Amino acid sequence: FYDEVEARKYTHNSRVVEIQAQMSERAVELLGLPEDRPCLLLDVGCGSGLSGDYISEEGHYWIGMDISPAMLDVAVEREVEGDLLLADVGHGIPFRPGMFDGCISISAVQWLCNADKKSHSPPKRLYRFFSTLYTALARGSRAVLQLYPENSEQLELITAQAMRAGFTGGMVVDYPNSAKAKKFFLCLFVGASGTLPKGLGTECADEEPRQAKFTNERTRFKNIKGKSVKKSRDWILEKKERRRRQGKEVRADTKYTGRKRRPRF
Repeated sequence: FYDEVEARKYTHNSRVVEIQAQMSERAVELLGLPEDRPCLLLDVGCGSGLSGDYISEEGHYWIGMDISPAMLDVAVEREVEGDLLLADVGHGIPFRPGMFDGCISISAVQWLCNADKKSHSPPKRLYRFFSTLYTALARGSRAVLQLYPENSEQLELITAQAMRAGFTGGMVVDYPNSAKAKKFFLCLFVGASGTLPKGLGTECADEEPRQAKFTNERTRFKNIKGKSVKKSRDWILEKKERRRRQGKEVRADTKYTGRKRRPRF
């Protein structure tokens, strides 16, 4: 967590402020909020209120949650317009059902995958967070959570717990082919499933938008009536393509893909 010195450094770093503003703008855009009225939003991991500043500029109201007292102290000094709550989101979202019109989070949710104490179980903490967040959001609203996953396993853990809590939606990946500009936004729907937005930088005629979609339905592999059989070349190609859409690194397809190796003597 940030101490008082680090919290001030973070907040006064012009590069950090610029990046936070850009990601907050993108997260609010993905929420798809109505333009004719102000909304009440939840900012998970609000820190010193940098993302909240953009929410206020857009004419919306917000409540921020963060586990760092030093960060919230800086937010109070900055006189941010939102209300602030010192809390660990791994313990749940302590608000009444249907209170918020949407939720954003910038660079915070991946920390729930860490076990900072012996009593911490990342899957349980993630499920507690997502299940209570689902309850606190109004039906038909969205949550957009920008995160920096360490690896594909962490990404799968986060999305699996969100799906288990009742959300539908998927991962929107902006600029998937860029090492620096690539950003992950977990776009979650409450209630009726909406259309997953397209990621920025994916407008290519021969390429599908790279988004990892998930729903409450399990898709089974196609049967043998002219379709792909498990472990066949078609099955392997389908699996590799699915992983590419999830933004994972996959080896290129060649004439050797799916070919059985000769037995060794």
